[in-house]
Amino acid sequence: MPLPYTISSSSAEIQLPDLGDGASSIISPAREKKLGQAWLRSYRSQVRTSSDPLMYEYLETLIQDLAKYSQLKDQSLDLVVVPNPTINAFAVPGGVVGVNTGLFLYAGNENQMASVLAHELAHLSQRHFARSLEKQSNSTIPTMAGLLASLILAATAGGDAGIAALTATQAAALDSRLRFSRQNEQEADRIGLQTMVASGRNPAAGAEMFERMLRELRYTSRPPEFLLTHPITESRVADARNRAQKHPEKQYVNNDRFYLMQARSRLLHAENANIAAKTFAYELEGDTPSENASRYGLALALTESGQFDRAYDQIQYLLENKPDENAYIIAMAKLEAKQGEFDSAQRRLESELRTRPKNHPLNTALAEILMDGGRYSQAEVVLTKHSTRRPKDDYIWYLLAEVRGLAGNILGLHQARAEYFMLNGIYDKARTQLKNAKKIAKSDYQKAILDQRLKDLERMRNEKL
Repeated sequence: MPLPYTISSSSAEIQLPDLGDGASSIISPAREKKLGQAWLRSYRSQVRTSSDPLMYEYLETLIQDLAKYSQLKDQSLDLVVVPNPTINAFAVPGGVVGVNTGLFLYAGNENQMASVLAHELAHLSQRHFARSLEKQSNSTIPTMAGLLASLILAATAGGDAGIAALTATQAAALDSRLRFSRQNEQEADRIGLQTMVASGRNPAAGAEMFERMLRELRYTSRPPEFLLTHPITESRVADARNRAQKHPEKQYVNNDRFYLMQARSRLLHAENANIAAKTFAYELEGDTPSENASRYGLALALTESGQFDRAYDQIQYLLENKPDENAYIIAMAKLEAKQGEFDSAQRRLESELRTRPKNHPLNTALAEILMDGGRYSQAEVVLTKHSTRRPKDDYIWYLLAEVRGLAGNILGLHQARAEYFMLNGIYDKARTQLKNAKKIAKSDYQKAILDQRLKDLERMRNEKL
């Protein structure tokens, strides 16, 4: 585990002390971890989350890279991606990091997105939530339940998740639970910048992202959620810019994969695939930060709108230039599957998995294509193995439950459904599935496993926020 990063004296930054000990007297890191897991299950039970494997792989890789250079002592983090077009990212005590897909829409490059994530990791490493409990122990104490309600409100505003029942006063009170003090925000800015520098990223990206957010604020009646919970002032932008200027200027290479994920987010939030295709095609004729990403977005939009021949030309062009890019390989395989060419799609993905057998997007795409082609037993094998690599990935358990049912594995169906419901905090349904599984289990070994999961389920239910 890396030691807390210390900026050299030439940068004129102050190394902040470890302030976790006092906070630990209120809530220990171990307790915080359990609360974070309980919080994540509750959040998933009430908010629609993304199941996009490519986006998860990209964000997990980016966050883990930043975490290596952060002051986090426990770098085991859980990611939740919310398909919401607004600008927002959040960090929850216990190592949960949330990202709205809208963050891809507004960040200009990977460094700008990384600056937001580095800021959130700084909140975690400095245990700002626990320290706020310590300071407010004799007054109104913010709770994880309040934090949950605030973020559900942010994720479902305007939706049909029952949030309309909240009064404006209640909403404002809950929203305030998300706010850190000005001192906490300044500290997260400073430490986030240290993480950016240590990881070799552009220290000016934080100020650039703040400026983009403020520009967005000028054109909307409601500020982006991130600005409501992390208020940004002109002086804060100036501070970020001044700190960045203390570091030597140099060129930073943009990661093209960021733009590919941005294209996926743009298509996700487009009015329809035909309009998206026209937009991406127009970019290819003019200015675009990434020709590959615009072409990729065009290919996905053409595939979605049924224009398969045109989509094939775009993907083939991309593959000729970068044949090992997951996004392009999967795009071609899914195009083939849509045209009924399941053998070709399967061979394409299995060929890649021979050299990258644990790759998450490739395994998930293969399973989805096998299911679409009616090859349920093969899909079950792929997903069962992959579920051991990603036991906390609810989408893998969802697919596994579906395919086991189609393959006639009823015991396995109940077990996979139980795992899915447990990860999503739907405990009554999880218990029902486990009891149904126990009724048809034949071996003592199977029954013992199910008994243990029932005990685990009760422990989860008792972990109150």
